[in-house]
Amino acid sequence: MFTYMLNENLELRLLELQDAERIHDLIDQSRNHLREWLPWVDHSTTVEDTIAFIKGTRTGFANNTSLTAGIVYNDELAGVAGFNEMNWSNKLAVMGYWLGEGFQGNGIMTKVSKGLTDYAFSYLKMNKVEITAAEFNYRSRAIPERLGFTMEGKIRQREWVNGQFVDHIVYGILRDEWKKS
Repeated sequence: MFTYMLNENLELRLLELQDAERIHDLIDQSRNHLREWLPWVDHSTTVEDTIAFIKGTRTGFANNTSLTAGIVYNDELAGVAGFNEMNWSNKLAVMGYWLGEGFQGNGIMTKVSKGLTDYAFSYLKMNKVEITAAEFNYRSRAIPERLGFTMEGKIRQREWVNGQFVDHIVYGILRDEWKKS
């Protein structure tokens, strides 16, 4: 079981099947907000879809290829964050995250991203953490910028979202750079 305490009010923990209804409700409550930037939102419409997602995250965790955790803020499930990819041969962890609309503006995702980056370097012994975000998703892009990640480039037409392709900006930070920050 994975649990990672970030502070007295904030923790990351492996998703459980019993979280499915809460995650589904959180997606529903934030659907219009999330769908602007996340292509999977319109395909996650039932609790069964969320159960399948959770099962997939647990398989990735068991296979050591990903680490997807629930964000628990003040004892309430607030979103999901983790490493969508863990590339062991290249010592690279690719971070992804989303937060329910009602939880935004509290610095949660910055603390989560900082904690995950610390975890990647300290415990997983990764050499690099990457975060990608849609070019015009300024709130998501502000997180790696705030944490000292380097903007490494743009991937053109990276993702199909809401009937159009969107470019992604890639951010990265190396273990040696993180230690100095």
